[in-house]
Amino acid sequence: MRLLTFLLFFISFACGAQSAITGIVKDSKTGEILPFPTIYQQNGKSVIGDVDGKFVLDHPQMHEIFTVDYVGYTERSFKITPGRIFYSVALEPTAGQLQEIVIGSENPAIEIIRKAIRGKIINDPQQKLNSFSYNTYERLIVTANPDSIAGALDSIYEYEKAARIFKRIDSTEYKFKKLIEKRHIYQTEKVSEFLFNKKQGLKENVLATRMAGFKQPLYEFIGLKLQSYSVYTDKIDILETKYAGPLASDALKEYHYKILDTVTIDGRNTYMLYFTPKDKNKKKKLDGIVYLDMQNYGVAKTIFRVKNVIDVTSTHFFSYEKEKGIWFPDRKTLKIVKGNNKQDIKILGETIKFDAEGTGKRKRDTEPTDLIYVYSEAGNFDKKFDIPVTIRRAGVAIDIKKEAINRPEDYWNNFRPDTLDTRSLTTYTAMDSIVAKENWEQIIIKGKRIINGYYPAGPIDIDLQKIIKYNNYEGFRPGLGFVTNNKFAETFRLSGYGAYGTKDGVFKYGMGGAVRVGNFSNSWIGFNYADDITEIASTSFATDKKAFKIYDPRLLNLLTFYNHQTYMGYIETKILPKTESRWQLERSRIDPKFGYTYIPENTPYTLFYLTLATVSVQWNPFSDFMQTPTGRIESEKRYPKFTFQYTQSLGGLLDSDFSFSKFDARAEYEQKYLNGQKTSALIQSGLALGDTPLTHLYSTSPNNLSKDGVLARINFASKNGFETMYFNEFFSSKYITGQLRHSFRKFTISGILKMAPALVTRAAWGSMDNKNDHIGASFNTLEKGYYESGVELNEILSIAGISAFYRYGPYHLPQFEKNIAVKITFVLNLF
Repeated sequence: MRLLTFLLFFISFACGAQSAITGIVKDSKTGEILPFPTIYQQNGKSVIGDVDGKFVLDHPQMHEIFTVDYVGYTERSFKITPGRIFYSVALEPTAGQLQEIVIGSENPAIEIIRKAIRGKIINDPQQKLNSFSYNTYERLIVTANPDSIAGALDSIYEYEKAARIFKRIDSTEYKFKKLIEKRHIYQTEKVSEFLFNKKQGLKENVLATRMAGFKQPLYEFIGLKLQSYSVYTDKIDILETKYAGPLASDALKEYHYKILDTVTIDGRNTYMLYFTPKDKNKKKKLDGIVYLDMQNYGVAKTIFRVKNVIDVTSTHFFSYEKEKGIWFPDRKTLKIVKGNNKQDIKILGETIKFDAEGTGKRKRDTEPTDLIYVYSEAGNFDKKFDIPVTIRRAGVAIDIKKEAINRPEDYWNNFRPDTLDTRSLTTYTAMDSIVAKENWEQIIIKGKRIINGYYPAGPIDIDLQKIIKYNNYEGFRPGLGFVTNNKFAETFRLSGYGAYGTKDGVFKYGMGGAVRVGNFSNSWIGFNYADDITEIASTSFATDKKAFKIYDPRLLNLLTFYNHQTYMGYIETKILPKTESRWQLERSRIDPKFGYTYIPENTPYTLFYLTLATVSVQWNPFSDFMQTPTGRIESEKRYPKFTFQYTQSLGGLLDSDFSFSKFDARAEYEQKYLNGQKTSALIQSGLALGDTPLTHLYSTSPNNLSKDGVLARINFASKNGFETMYFNEFFSSKYITGQLRHSFRKFTISGILKMAPALVTRAAWGSMDNKNDHIGASFNTLEKGYYESGVELNEILSIAGISAFYRYGPYHLPQFEKNIAVKITFVLNLF
């Protein structure tokens, strides 16, 4: 979604018109589209059409003759005539030609693909070569072809009492043509060094990066995976989405293949094979062409096509390296144009209009965004094979050097294939001025901080989640919190907060400071003190990021807390690859606020002291990470993800009253689909051994009120809590929970009523050791297994929806209505 937002953002800048000489190729008898036709021009150049049979001839000469060819059909030639800009080409099938490429009863393309799949071990550079390195210059522009824009001043008329009245001049197209003639809408450049060895894999070192208008690039965009590095993988990446690869191990189950032609590339003969999905209803499939060497069946070129909200053509070019006997990536291009959609999209104040296929509506007039396109081209050079390659910092896939964002123009000219033309140079100058005038860079920086829960105010960031809270124990809790940012200091930070409970009448506060001791590892050593309250038996992982929530639904209904006065020292670091860890030692005074007494070994405690040593590790083994001058970013999130935490209570140390151990673990999985659906799963468990007070045991996140009647219990739904489980109903010293959620795509019911439904099911098992040691709290345990399932109807009215859950299984309650929970859902999608 972040990539679609970025692309539509730039597409929404300006107006467009139409292309130069275009055409479409069909079967004369059936009218079916002939995908990827070949068009030969008089100057010796050839053009390959797209999956829809469409082709474009840029800057053709008048009276020039072009020829349309397609295997199995009789070629046709056309003379370009003045004023004609579109050619519909109907080709006659030739049965004799079709029979010539059939060997026996099997399509010969199938055997060719089989050989290509078997031959990946000798043709895929990452399998055949022990190591390699190369540099890449990449440029991305958002632009339009000025020659395709008429640029006329249109007169706008209205009719009043049957009279045609002139109203105004429409200069939109005229202004846009003048703009595009001077500059592109947007552009970026990047120079990278790619290193590979079989032991450490592939890594990109960004040597230089530049985004028009921005002093500091948007690192999240640099980390986007627009295209795959390799075409041999089972999954092909295009715009952060994975598609089944045409050379995957099971590709023959997924695609149809057909030989279109034989073509010479780099002096070697290749098969030109067209592939298309067997199941057209499956979204994560490609259409395209793969060119395979006739001798070794290596890939010489590929064209991938995705047609959706945006139309994408991804092309990979290879050069034949004779010494190694291998086709090696030479360059790749990516072109993105607006596609078809049933609904227009409104983004950043602009409306992107689409032509929806199959709607039966009259085609609308040309809109400003129609012919703007995004084009990216990356060329490889300085290729070296089977040389010693040592990769530093292999734990990050992309490493952006600190000096990369401040390269002088002379540096860029050393890597550009050609010097920038006037339009490109003007783009940088114009965008620098526009971004500065509109203050975009600061708006984006501020927006990123707000998403993370902070509002920047000079050298400090105000903690938005501390401003106002509510729960049944404190009532309303107004407060104020802050943390210093880089404007205050880059290697030192201070933080603090204060809050007041209007119901309990007690002031809570906290303060702390930390020093950065490692830049690459983002390691900090810090100290905190807090005098506050915490929900009893709650499970929190010290490495969890602070997610920004306008409200926390579970906290609204909580009654049972304990006060803690805690001194804490900690180290947080990312020094281990693909991990984030926190090591902390804390000493706390614990005062339960719910009439609780703990009696281990017949000794009662209503107030106690704990000294806890905790190690928490977040491990994302399948994700890719990017190191930037400002820190490390998870550039490509992949699942599953794991979190582990070990806590040891050190009895006797600093007057700690109890000795116990806790082991906590969590595994998360998420699968997004191109059609907008998403499946997610969560497994979480905990084990407490030793003398553990109820305040530090487990309650598995209940979220239901102990009130009579379904309507009386309506409150806000939580993200991962048990909606039918009552607060303080179950406690455990060991437990495991699992939940599965499938979210369907959002659709319109009528008018402003929309819906994003989801199906959810949850389960929990647990037990309690030494249950009789806990006095003042009546509760059950989970030995028999707890189950609930429900449906969420999210975003019915903008961000608000409704959900309903039902409790079943061994802990099903005698009163039927007690097993039902109806909740209000609240979903805020900022992007």
